[in-house]
Amino acid sequence: MTDSFDLKDLERRMHGAVNALKSDFGGLRTGRANSSLLDPIMVDAYGTPMPLNQVANISVPESRMLSVQVWDKGQVHAVEKAIRESDLGLNPMIDGQTLRIPLPELNEERRQELVKVAGKYAEQARIAVRNVRRDGMDRLKHMEKDGEIGKDLHHDHAEEVQKITDRVIREIDEALHQKEQEIMQV
Repeated sequence: MTDSFDLKDLERRMHGAVNALKSDFGGLRTGRANSSLLDPIMVDAYGTPMPLNQVANISVPESRMLSVQVWDKGQVHAVEKAIRESDLGLNPMIDGQTLRIPLPELNEERRQELVKVAGKYAEQARIAVRNVRRDGMDRLKHMEKDGEIGKDLHHDHAEEVQKITDRVIREIDEALHQKEQEIMQV
């Protein structure tokens, strides 16, 4: 019997979800305009979803204004639609091939909305981690069924996978808690 179960790979994949979450959190604004705010937005361009930064330049001309310079005039309305339909609550104005996006004042209601968006991002990360856990557990079942590992080793590895999952979920919850505090600071 050989033990070819890779716990490090599962842990790496789970941490990938945490890194993606932190990247998504970077796009949630808490005060001043930041071009990374638009990073999670995908635009339906040329029949395929593409990140906004692959179809336009994003700049910050003022502290509460974003400017999106769309490279292809035919994509201006697709970019506007993608920004409007995002959970960010932005209302772009078209000016030729440029979209000007004023950022609304962060009032209490808007802060609550951003906390909800952060919660959605965190839940997506938790789901990704649980999917990795499920893949690992399925792999263990197949390995035991095929005679590659015994029941005891299956049980030991399953406990390790669960410990890693719990630790990564705690990281996600801590990141969410920090982001919520950052958003709600007045």
